[in-house]
Amino acid sequence: MPKQRRETVQLPLDLGHRTALGKEDFIAAPCNENALLWIERWPDWPATGLVLYGSPGCGKTHLAEIWRARSAAETVTAAALSERDAANIVFDAPSLIVENVDADIPERTLLHLYNLIGEKGGHILFTALEPPARMAFRLPDLLSRLRAMPAISIADPDDTVLSAVMRKMFEDRQLPVSEEVISFLLTRMERSFSAARGLAAEIDRIALAEQRQVTIPLARLALSGTGGG
Repeated sequence: MPKQRRETVQLPLDLGHRTALGKEDFIAAPCNENALLWIERWPDWPATGLVLYGSPGCGKTHLAEIWRARSAAETVTAAALSERDAANIVFDAPSLIVENVDADIPERTLLHLYNLIGEKGGHILFTALEPPARMAFRLPDLLSRLRAMPAISIADPDDTVLSAVMRKMFEDRQLPVSEEVISFLLTRMERSFSAARGLAAEIDRIALAEQRQVTIPLARLALSGTGGG
């Protein structure tokens, strides 16, 4: 391994890494360009809310972070909302991001949040795996609001986007990886952002544990550990 990378680490400790989530770090491509246009269109949205949906790791959180920087929104996870009574939810920001929305959120809580944001004259951005129309919500007032807001899909990546995403994941981890290795991975891995994220983590783990540079043999070993290859 290059000496400048984690010189003092002798054991395979997971020290974490910084994921770059600024606008300049976002990889724009046909699969996400419509979603990016909607984020940049703010505050000229036709409704109080907007939904970004797509498969795990497709870039929803990155786009939400870009919007948070523009709108000064607060961020909350859907799981956290499920544990709180609607009447006790208080926040100071003019806008809100609710990550990982699904039908398990108490519907009155979600409706309460939507109405609070509307009263502030702000906006609410939801991220989800699927559009609200496919979720099993039943509360009529909530359904009417969800159906009125734009639901923007982020598609799965093609090879060009996936290779760019993998380069970024390795750069975030300060892990030098050649184009030869990336090409090797692309022809053998599952075609998804989440698979790329898991593979980058496995390659980093092995390279750190064995103090090795990232080569095709190491990449092959990582693929076998993540079900690829």
